[in-house]
Amino acid sequence: MKKYIYTTFITLLGTITIFAQQFDINADLRARFENRNGYGTLKPDTEKAASFISQRTRLIFDYSFKNIKLRVSPQNVKTWGDVTTTSKTDANSAFHEAYGEIKMDEKFSFKLGRQEINYDDARIFGNVDWTMQARSHDAFLLKFNPNSKNQIHFGLALNANKETNFYENYAVLQYKSLQYLWYHTDFEKLNFSILALNNGMPYLVGTEEKIDYSQTLGSRLVFKNGSLSIDGAAYLQTGKIADKSVSANYFSANINYKASTTFNTSIGFERLSGKDQNDTSTDMKSFNPLYGTNHKFNGYMDYFYVGNHTNSVGLTDVYANLGYEKNKFSAKLTPHYFASAASIYSAGVKQDNYLGTELDLTLGYKMYENVTVDAGFSQMFASSSMAVLKAGNKNAGNNWAFISIKINPNLFSNKVEEKL
Repeated sequence: MKKYIYTTFITLLGTITIFAQQFDINADLRARFENRNGYGTLKPDTEKAASFISQRTRLIFDYSFKNIKLRVSPQNVKTWGDVTTTSKTDANSAFHEAYGEIKMDEKFSFKLGRQEINYDDARIFGNVDWTMQARSHDAFLLKFNPNSKNQIHFGLALNANKETNFYENYAVLQYKSLQYLWYHTDFEKLNFSILALNNGMPYLVGTEEKIDYSQTLGSRLVFKNGSLSIDGAAYLQTGKIADKSVSANYFSANINYKASTTFNTSIGFERLSGKDQNDTSTDMKSFNPLYGTNHKFNGYMDYFYVGNHTNSVGLTDVYANLGYEKNKFSAKLTPHYFASAASIYSAGVKQDNYLGTELDLTLGYKMYENVTVDAGFSQMFASSSMAVLKAGNKNAGNNWAFISIKINPNLFSNKVEEKL
């Protein structure tokens, strides 16, 4: 009898569900000094280098209980000195994220509100964390995870200026609406993703707003075997933008090898299609990486696709990485060879496709558990063809340097368990 009671008691304990109520507050404070002397474009002879310090101050509030997750993340972004020392206001404050996520069952959940959207290597969707403000979207996301190896996400967004009683032209310089489907699966040594994005951009015909949709379709493969990893991606863009047909493509491939616990190397290339400058058609043939973390690609001096170079001659980027990491110290050297993917013309004469070579050197030191110091120096060796595209003086030095300090402590953490 005692054995029966004991067994029954243990069985009942096993049926008790434990819910953990979790609340965390984290901080993200970073300050970065930059010296820009030909950053983003070639330096004109009439200009001097710019130096400044920018700062992000962000708090991240995370709450979870049962099937609910909430995140609220206010932030302030500023340049030191952009307001007076006695200023009552600071306009550069906003919510970087403010969303709720509901888990409906073991396979389905949805998420809505201001949120980061990151997929794969962040080439098409990324949070652009290098910039102080970063990127987030007002969106709805439906997640379906049928098992531990497969994920399907469906996202959508519909933007407006404000609440109105009648239709109003959208005045913000971004998409009016978008929908996407992302699928990811994992095998033993291989993972595979597919992305289909429908992007709706508004434009005016007279005073009437119209919306054209372009489609980005593609996939990414990653193979890993011990110290070796190989990845590649291909995307096509089609549809219309501002009543112009879109036909563009993208290809990339990388080989990465970890030679030891401290050294790693990689080589790779990217090709983003462009349009010949003597092409008189109205078709848009230049690939646009849209909402990706573009600073991560094509050199840290941001000559390409960081608020520039769209609807241009495209790009071929051949690069290598040599990385070192030991204890608290890290270093990376990355040379880039840049060439246009389409033809460049000046005064009716075809120019060399070679645009230039960039060298990026970055250093990192983890001072404490939540404090990191990074520094870097980049030099652009531009060609005459780059000067045709960017103007400025290709021999004016054209370099960039930065020093950054990041402080990311956990300020508060509380976990309370409840049994039902």
